[in-house]
Amino acid sequence: MESHPRSPRDLFEGRRHYEIPAFQRPYVWDEENQWAPLWNDVVRVAESHLSDGGKPPIPNHFLGAVVYESKKASSGDVTRHHVIDGQQRMTTLQLLLDAVHQVVSERGHEEEAEKLEELILNKASTFKGRVERFKLWPSQADRSAFAHAMDPEEPRVGEHRVVEAHDFFRGEVERWLSGVPDDDGVVPPGTEVLRADELCSTLEHRLVVVAIDLSGHEDSQLIFETLNDRGTPLLKADLIKNWVFRKGQQVGADVDKWSRTHWSDFDAEWWREELSQGRHIRSRVDIFLQYWLTMRLQEEVKAELVFRVFADYAEPELATLDGAEALLRELRQDADTYRSLGQLDVGTPEGRFRSRVIGAMELAATTPVLLWLLSENHSVPRDQLRIALDAIESWVIRRTLLRKTAKDVNRFMVAILKSLVGVESHEAGTAIREFLSEQTAETRYWPSDQEMLTALPELKLYGNIRQLRLRVVLGAVEQQLRDQSSMHEAVGLPKGLEIEHVMPQGWRAHWDSSPKLTPEEAARRDRFVNTIGNLTLVTKSLNGSLSNRPWSDEEATGLTEGGEPGKGKRTLLEAFSLLVLNRRLVHGHTDGWTEAHIKERSRSIGEAITAVWCGPSREIQDAAFERVRA
Repeated sequence: MESHPRSPRDLFEGRRHYEIPAFQRPYVWDEENQWAPLWNDVVRVAESHLSDGGKPPIPNHFLGAVVYESKKASSGDVTRHHVIDGQQRMTTLQLLLDAVHQVVSERGHEEEAEKLEELILNKASTFKGRVERFKLWPSQADRSAFAHAMDPEEPRVGEHRVVEAHDFFRGEVERWLSGVPDDDGVVPPGTEVLRADELCSTLEHRLVVVAIDLSGHEDSQLIFETLNDRGTPLLKADLIKNWVFRKGQQVGADVDKWSRTHWSDFDAEWWREELSQGRHIRSRVDIFLQYWLTMRLQEEVKAELVFRVFADYAEPELATLDGAEALLRELRQDADTYRSLGQLDVGTPEGRFRSRVIGAMELAATTPVLLWLLSENHSVPRDQLRIALDAIESWVIRRTLLRKTAKDVNRFMVAILKSLVGVESHEAGTAIREFLSEQTAETRYWPSDQEMLTALPELKLYGNIRQLRLRVVLGAVEQQLRDQSSMHEAVGLPKGLEIEHVMPQGWRAHWDSSPKLTPEEAARRDRFVNTIGNLTLVTKSLNGSLSNRPWSDEEATGLTEGGEPGKGKRTLLEAFSLLVLNRRLVHGHTDGWTEAHIKERSRSIGEAITAVWCGPSREIQDAAFERVRA
C-alpha cells in the first residue's frame, strides 16, 4: 500500500483512467455543502497569489483522501485505477476541471486550456469514442449525465446533479474570470490574464489529496476498512491545545496554570459532545472555535481549517507571555458566553434571538455576530444590543416568510462583522441596522413593510415553511395582539401549541358549497388554505377535535366524528381557546369563513408581523436602491 499527497496533475496526467464501480451510489454532492465551499476555497488560494496584501500566498488546499486499486497496465492501453473511496470528490474535481477548461478556452486563454485538457481527456486516437477518453468514468447512474457534461456533443439528458454541478462551476468561473464584483462589491484582484493563469495553476498544483493505492495487497478490503475505522479522532481543539501549550513553554508560561484556568473546561464532556451540523458530526468545542475565529477575523472559516487558521491568527499574540495570556483570557471569556447561550432568558433580546433565529429558524450562521455583540471584550451597551439583534431577527423572519434564499447567509454574517470594524461599541446596533437597510442584492436585502403586506397574503406558507417556524411567527403575533391592551392577562403562551387550518386542507369533506366549486375555484381555495390568514394556534387535543369539521353548528348538524357532535369549528374555538388570535376569529366571523376572509386576515396578520419585526430604514433603503438604479 502506498500513500502520497498528490495534486490533480499528479493524479490525472498521462494515460490514466479511474473507474468508479457501477454499483457505487450515485453522485450526491450539492451546491450548498460541497460545490460552493470548494469553489470558494479554490478562489481563496488563487487570489492569495494575486494579492499584494502583505500576507504570504496560500501554498495549497487539502481536499481529503482518495482510495483506489491500480490494475496492471497493458501496452497501448490506459493505466486503470479502480476507485474504492472518494468517488464524490473525484467526480467533482473532474467536473470543476472541465468547467474551467471550457471557460478559459472560450475566452482565448489557449495555453491554460491546453494544460487543463491534459487532465480531463486521454486524447490518443485509440480512445476516441470510447469511455477511456475520459480520465474518470463514474458509477452507472451518472454515466450519461457525466458524458454530456464533459462532452456537449454527447446526447443531452434531463435534470441531473452531475450536469447541475458542471453548470454551477462554469457560471462561477465566468463571473470570477471576467471580474464581476461579488455581493460585497469586491472585484477579483488582477487582470483576467493573471486570474486565468493563477486559477489554472491552483487547479493543477495547489489542490492536494492523499492518494492511497491498495494495489498488490490481498487484504486490500481489510486495509480499506481499517483506514475508515471509527476510532476516537483528535479534535481540532486538541491540536490547538497542544500547539498553544508548546508556544507557551517557549515564552516561559506556567502551562499547568493555563490548563487549570483557561483550558480544563474544554476537556469536559459538554464541550466534547458531538452535534449534528448539516451532514457533519462535530464536537461542540470545535464548532465554538470556528465561530470564534469567524468573529475575530471577520472572515469565513472552514471547519477543516480551524487549526491552521487559529495558528496563523494566534502566533503573533503567543510570541510574548503577556500577549498569550491576554488572548487566552479573551478566548475563555467568549467560551463562557457561548456556553451560557442555552440558558438565556427568552424575555431578553439575546434570549429571543437565540430561541427564534438560531433555534427555530436554524440559522446557526448568525452565532458569530451574536457572540461579537455579547462578548465582554466589546462591551456593547444594552440598548445597542437590542437594536442590533432586533434588526437581524427581523431580516431573518421577513426573508423566511417571503421564502427568500438563505444560501449566502454565512458570507453575509461575515459582511456584518466587517461593517463593525472601526465602529464604537455604543454605536454597534445602529451601525448594523443601517448596514442591513443598505443592502440591495437579491440574496441580502431586507424586505420592506410594503413588500410584506403585498406579497404575504398570496404566499403558500404551510408546507413550504416548517411548522416550528410558523408557530414562532404566530406566537409572536399573539403576543403583539395582547400587548395592544392592558386588559389582556399578562400570561405566557402555552407550550406545545399546534398549527391549525381554520378552513381545513380537507375542505372538500364539509366545506364544498352548493353548487360545488368549479375546478378553477377549487384550485384557488387549495392555495388560500395554506396562506398565513388561514392558520392559527390551538392545543393538540383541540386540534384533533377540530379536524375537517365545518365552521358553523348549522353546517355540523349530524356530525359525530372527533367528539362534540353537532358543533362547528367556530363553537369549539369559542369554547376552548383563550388566544386573542382565535377570539378575534370567532367574534368577527359569525356567518362563515371564506377565501375573502382569509385574504383580509392575511393582511391583518401581516400588519402585526411588521409591527413585531420592524423593517429597514425607509430613507436609507430608498437611497440605496436609487444608487443601484442610477
